Amino acid sequence: MKQILQYLFNHQTLTKAEAKAILTEISQGKFNDTEVTSFVTVFLMRSITLEELEGFRAALLKLAKPIDLGTIDLVDIVGTGGDGKNTFNISTLASFIVAGTGQKVAKQGNYGASTISGSSNVLEELGYVFKDNEEDLKADLEKGNICFLHAPLFHPALKSVGPLRKSLGLKTFFNMLGPLVNPVRPDFTMIGVANLEIARVYQYLLQKENSEFMLVHALDGYDEISLTGDSKIFDKNGETIYSAQDLGFKNGAPESISGGNTKEEAAQIFRNILEGKGTEEQNAVVLANAALALQNTRKYGDYKTCLDLAKESLKSGKALNSLRALVER
Repeated sequence: MKQILQYLFNHQTLTKAEAKAILTEISQGKFNDTEVTSFVTVFLMRSITLEELEGFRAALLKLAKPIDLGTIDLVDIVGTGGDGKNTFNISTLASFIVAGTGQKVAKQGNYGASTISGSSNVLEELGYVFKDNEEDLKADLEKGNICFLHAPLFHPALKSVGPLRKSLGLKTFFNMLGPLVNPVRPDFTMIGVANLEIARVYQYLLQKENSEFMLVHALDGYDEISLTGDSKIFDKNGETIYSAQDLGFKNGAPESISGGNTKEEAAQIFRNILEGKGTEEQNAVVLANAALALQNTRKYGDYKTCLDLAKESLKSGKALNSLRALVER
């Protein structure tokens, strides 16, 4: 590791093969915490290259625990995190709204490293027990049209660096990798990104693959459609800027989508929204993200049609039923 660090400190970058090899060795516990922290810090001081991202991703996917759910006609809605905005769990809520429409979802998530409550935190607080076998995940998918994959159970590398990420409390390149390494390999992925530079790297990487992807970025820095300002949306055909009005809503204030100060508060906000007790602003941001995820599948029509489906899912209680199918035994 010492030679690798010296190489990187001299402003060099890794090839795809080198990046894959070193992350594989990190996953195998070949380096101590100080060495790994130093390595991670390099990518806090400069941007990751496309080759490095491809190599790190290849390592995680190669080492991942394989999961076959019998279909890949699945949606994943996920964000990089690390935007420092402390919103409530918008992408996770949007996932349940999508599930309530009948579209199956394989949502991957993790504990928050730089936020109070990641998707794993909030679902655990609501009573969900993490699962890592196909039978249980298939059963969840059948009952509620959604299953949840707690990333460390499927990725040894993420498990091994989990305590380190938490102690750093900073956005690392693992935030970038998480959305790219769902072991189910769903057909449809909507990824929220915290800055435009990351969005472009993702776009270059995902355009090489034959999958339907959508990247969303709020221009005021959120890794999701926040409706606090304009948003830029990328797919394999290019990029477009949308206002809140373009998406059928009014602009909201940043404080209207705050995630609270504790995991308990985050979980209560989550449940309130699904139970129909959310504010107009909370509902709007969740519905906009869910509608775009549905539109990304190209199966449900235009955005307005998808928004109507999302609204019906929330209003009818079908989204809540999907949550209950997961957490109530």
